[in-house]
Amino acid sequence: MSKTNGTSSASPLVVVKENIDLTDKEKQIFDRLLDVLRHFKLETKLRVAGGWVRDKLLGKECYDIDIALDDLLGREFCEKVNEYLTSTGEETHGIGVIQSNPDQSKHLETARMRLFDVWIDFVNLRSEDYAENSRIPTMQFGSAEQDAYRRDLTINSLFYNINTSSVEDFTGRGLSDLKSGKIVTPLPPKETFLDDPLRVLRAIRFNARFEFEMVEELKVAAADNDVKSAIADKISRERIGHEVDLMVSGNQPAKAMACISELGLFWVVFTPPKDCEQLISEEHDKVCVRYMDAAWRHMNEAGCNFSDEQRRLYLYASLFIPLRKTVHIDNKKKRVPVVNYIIRNSLKLKASDADDVMRLHSTVEKFLSLIPFVLRKEDEQIGEIDRETDTIDVHLSLKLRIWLGLLLREIKDFWRPALLISTLLHNNDLSVDVIEGELDKRRQVFREVEQEILKLGLENVWEVKPLINGKEIMKILELGKGGPVVSEWQRKLLQWQLAYPSGTAEECVDWMTRQTQAKRART
Repeated sequence: MSKTNGTSSASPLVVVKENIDLTDKEKQIFDRLLDVLRHFKLETKLRVAGGWVRDKLLGKECYDIDIALDDLLGREFCEKVNEYLTSTGEETHGIGVIQSNPDQSKHLETARMRLFDVWIDFVNLRSEDYAENSRIPTMQFGSAEQDAYRRDLTINSLFYNINTSSVEDFTGRGLSDLKSGKIVTPLPPKETFLDDPLRVLRAIRFNARFEFEMVEELKVAAADNDVKSAIADKISRERIGHEVDLMVSGNQPAKAMACISELGLFWVVFTPPKDCEQLISEEHDKVCVRYMDAAWRHMNEAGCNFSDEQRRLYLYASLFIPLRKTVHIDNKKKRVPVVNYIIRNSLKLKASDADDVMRLHSTVEKFLSLIPFVLRKEDEQIGEIDRETDTIDVHLSLKLRIWLGLLLREIKDFWRPALLISTLLHNNDLSVDVIEGELDKRRQVFREVEQEILKLGLENVWEVKPLINGKEIMKILELGKGGPVVSEWQRKLLQWQLAYPSGTAEECVDWMTRQTQAKRART
């Protein structure tokens, strides 16, 4: 079994614990599993595999416990656990069996059981061989060493032997690579990646997450044309999207995207449609990454306390800023945004994700037209906005609240992410160089507009209920049924409420009556 000997200079030194300190809960779980072995006189070796071992050695808590068995299937061992519980008069637990599913990176049947309120996964040690042009390996029971070498990275190949309470490093370099902060494959990287191309994206994700350094041999293999073809041909788009989503939701999303770009994988991952109306150059990927990096710093330095979902979609929208006006012709001959295609088809994320990113991009454009007015720097633009937006006849000083209120009712609680992106593009500076050099100035613009929205009391304006409902409008207008007229008045009355937030229903009806009478007088 050949090993890779990739080297890397100036790798960071990482503090790695000499031993694993178990929590009381973990000790309770492991003692119970050992009781099962003793009760049935089993010689099974129980090993915790992968990420739990890595994270515990790094001093991080991990609640994802995967146990590898050397001579039993996971389901068989779980049944033994329940037999033991029955013998001691304790309540048995349900066993969940997750069937093998290569497209979901589940190559073997996995059994799940809840012990002491913690879900534990049980699977047998395995070796695997891959057929050409397939991610589906032939599986069989293997030794702990074979199992370690089939792992994606050396830092994920470590075991914690529950029987002996010791860490096992069968590749001989898992601990040293963890300490030196290296991303290395147990076997030669090209062989590893061609066997399972998903490992390329996992290597990128862990590289960004831990801020480690990829060894040169791994980088060369990841950028290899054969590996790129394997990523495109052998991995389901759902799996690609899942890995990307973990990167974007992680602690270093911009670094992960930069790594994808540097390895020449950006358009392999974010594959655009072939029939784009505007040319997407190879260099577009670097601009996309720089926008996300600027947006990431902009968000952190502005102190925005976004929810996980707001942060995630804000970053996707930022990454695709350079493509936001690019469209393609779909199979129904409709012009569709390329970003919509990438999110739905290349990443296979939720349709709502694509819709939300489209809404963010649309709102950004509207915010860009309003920001100068909010800042009171281009008063002449008021008339221009007024011509483009069909609003009721009120004083110009009240129209700002209408425009902002309508916009926030469209985007709801994503208004801050949309505003933050729009301040990156404020003054139509599409040059990333300019934006990167003016982040302080742009954060000030964000704070000024945000404060204006808060001062106007619009931060939750989408929750405002109409003072007059559709039936009441029909009654006032003496209409027998609804229709466009009622919808038009609902729109006008909403604007009246936005202009006069302390107005009453009676005042609203009075305004509507006067407007109706004036219209009749004109006709």
